[in-house]
Amino acid sequence: MTRTPAPSILPTLSSAEARHSERVSEAVRAAVVAHEGWLAFDDYLQLVLYAPGLGYYSAGSPKLGRGGDFITAPELSELFGRCVARQCAQLLQVGAGDILELGAGSGALAASILPTLESLGVLPRHYYILEISADLRARQRLRLAQLPQHLHALIVWLDALPATPLEGVILLNEVADALPFKRFVVDAATPGGFQERGVALSARGELIEADRPASSALIAELQRLGAELPPWPPGFESELCPLLSPWLAAIAAVLARGAILLIDYGLPRREYYHLERSRGTMRCHFRHRAHERPLLYPGMQDITAWLDFTRVAEGAADAGLEIAGFCTQTAFLLALGIEAEVAAAQAPLERARRASEARTLLLPGEMGEPFQAIALTRALDLALDGFRLQDLRRAL
Repeated sequence: MTRTPAPSILPTLSSAEARHSERVSEAVRAAVVAHEGWLAFDDYLQLVLYAPGLGYYSAGSPKLGRGGDFITAPELSELFGRCVARQCAQLLQVGAGDILELGAGSGALAASILPTLESLGVLPRHYYILEISADLRARQRLRLAQLPQHLHALIVWLDALPATPLEGVILLNEVADALPFKRFVVDAATPGGFQERGVALSARGELIEADRPASSALIAELQRLGAELPPWPPGFESELCPLLSPWLAAIAAVLARGAILLIDYGLPRREYYHLERSRGTMRCHFRHRAHERPLLYPGMQDITAWLDFTRVAEGAADAGLEIAGFCTQTAFLLALGIEAEVAAAQAPLERARRASEARTLLLPGEMGEPFQAIALTRALDLALDGFRLQDLRRAL
């Protein structure tokens, strides 16, 4: 998901990991057979990432940190959470409210936000966490149990989105990139002009990538996108996420008043589908190595794609939300005082450590520009602090 070095020779699985991956592979093979020999890539992702007891996010393998597959911004540095807390504080100050975090990882973001909000004198009524992974929920409980009791008492774990709409802030940090997505290839020789990539079986029963003519629904959506963009050449391949808009709609329905803060790697549509990205943005992450082999180690690696932030904006508008800000992570964190956080360190070694972490969060070649921040609001007339340095909404 975040900051994985260039691909190299991938580590091998342990015997237990190999057995688990083979169980997932067997489930995929059965699904391919059940779908008459071809499984769409988004259906493959739904299985290998989310199948109960099998998928990457539902099984118990380490995912975050040095012993996992990737490191997110909250894991990298508390600076990130402290800055996000300042944006939350501004939103909570306009009226008492709650915070809801989806996909809270190890709990690092909540562990930074709550103490910072207390120092600012603005605590939420509740800090809700919706986590579908039982493994990650257990890790969150362990980590957040270290908070002072009065802060820990604010945390409530949910099994589903709240039934009653809330006022406050909904945090979506590196969550949307994990939604299952479709893959397509431009092929002028195919009726409709597009192939859809999926998974099939070789003559030896091995999982292989295979293309077939895209469905009429997929063709219509790709033609809609293509009408806004320079022509794609034959062989151009990329992704789209049909689930993004309904997913946002479900989350938006939970927000009575306040803001959704979504931070993830991605681009506006014209940049996302630029001809320079002719192989798409899909990446697999395993033991801090990035590669493009999604059929390797099923169930044991993360598989993501960048976000089309124009699709985020379209989905938000359809759900009745206002786009209150859009900028790079660099501009967002600078506007929220990350430099002051670095300077506040008293000890020289601590200041040096914070400066190093800040560079990773801010530099264009690191996380600063690949990651974008967008604010989606309802019933809120407020200029948000995190977006005062940069306004990229026209690029959406």
